Amino acid sequence: MWKMLPQAFRSAGILLIFFSVLCGFIYPVFVTGIGQIFFAHRADGSLITVDGHAVGSKLIGQPFRAPGYFWPRPSATTPFPYNAESSGASNLGPSNPLLREHIEKRIARLMRWNPSSSERIPIDLVTSSASGLDPDISPAAALYQVARIAEVRHLPKQLLVALVRRHIQGRAWGLWGAPRVNVLMLNVALKRILKHRAP
Repeated sequence: MWKMLPQAFRSAGILLIFFSVLCGFIYPVFVTGIGQIFFAHRADGSLITVDGHAVGSKLIGQPFRAPGYFWPRPSATTPFPYNAESSGASNLGPSNPLLREHIEKRIARLMRWNPSSSERIPIDLVTSSASGLDPDISPAAALYQVARIAEVRHLPKQLLVALVRRHIQGRAWGLWGAPRVNVLMLNVALKRILKHRAP
């Protein structure tokens, strides 16, 4: 029956089978194998583990809200913040009054926990990123939060400043991006300090 089909149909059928096997099996297996051999940590989601348990990904922000932790950049994803299935920005323009309202609420929250601060609030603590999943904040944003955490945790400010400085990552290959601090890694390190200082 196969031989009775016109040549064009037979050629199309052979190509369909060939590319189905190539693109649907061989290529995915090859790429997955390369990823697992050479980039296993990244290929598996850059998961961070503490005491054998995954606590999150280095690539996706988390909604730390307690005053004793470093807070991430705000997220505008729906239906909840840092939703990896709904990456996106708020799409509110500078003239939109709702954007101003959101920023004012975030400023008020920061000031409520740090009323004596005379420092300017870094912009990334009051505006969301384009993805809504940004795991990093600027060094200035991390250092701004030191006073609050020092007071809540009863830790020396110098200790927290040193902690932040140790976690500053430079530009990619020294050229692209800006210095940044991964919030999850910073909070994991903070938790480790608290554990060692516990009586």
